[in-house]
Amino acid sequence: MPFQEANYSGAGHSAASVLSGKRVVITRAPHQAAEMAHLLSEYGAEPLFYPCLEIIPPEDPGPLDEALRAAAAGRFDRLVVTSANTAWALAQRLAALDLSLGDLRVAVIGPQTAAAVRESLHIEVEVMASKYVAEELVDALQPVAGARLFLPQSAIARPILAQLLLEAGAEVTAVDAYQTALGKGGDDVPRLLAEGKVDAITFTSSSTVRNFLTRLEREGRRRRDLVNICLAAIGPITAKTMVELELPPAVVPETYTVTGLITALNTYFVDKES
Repeated sequence: MPFQEANYSGAGHSAASVLSGKRVVITRAPHQAAEMAHLLSEYGAEPLFYPCLEIIPPEDPGPLDEALRAAAAGRFDRLVVTSANTAWALAQRLAALDLSLGDLRVAVIGPQTAAAVRESLHIEVEVMASKYVAEELVDALQPVAGARLFLPQSAIARPILAQLLLEAGAEVTAVDAYQTALGKGGDDVPRLLAEGKVDAITFTSSSTVRNFLTRLEREGRRRRDLVNICLAAIGPITAKTMVELELPPAVVPETYTVTGLITALNTYFVDKES
């Protein structure tokens, strides 16, 4: 079933009253939820926390530790970071090892990841791909033959980026920086769904979609409880997963960021109630 990306450019905070009082579920990991909760509150919405992800160390941290020591020793030309979770996981492991990446050059996908690199790793970003696709980052990097690239990723990351970089002639050290587990805690969203007290649910990755369904069903609710609730995806990859799992998104912003998602969600309710 195809989905239509919402061309919501955002009505801005002038329409804050439309989201006022709306209960919006945040499915992100706890360490990432604050930004979205703040933005929702600015629009007058009530954030509901239902973490569907927990970021934990890789099953075998040995390869990551070895790569981090090599990076700290200057044996890579560039660090490639594809998600905010990767930046956060690297910061946790570097602190445990008492290491610093110094002034290692960094390439990232998207402004959210760039901000996370600056905040968590205290490194300035040199190259940023504006679109959240592997091909865009490879084009932005333009790796020269023999360039030594450090690519830490999720244990379930798609291999396409590493493959493209290798095909471009780079030497790629790809390691698992973290793995995801099912989240826990937060608000009693299953009960609120049963009582019809949820207005929207936001998803910021394919993992949040899959884990949301798993957690929801384990806690006694079903897909039918999501009827008439606005489901929002941060971008096309997340939206594609939602469609595959029969949860078609009502909102997919043109800008694949948390700010873009909340702005588009606001505009959705403006259009719905006008």
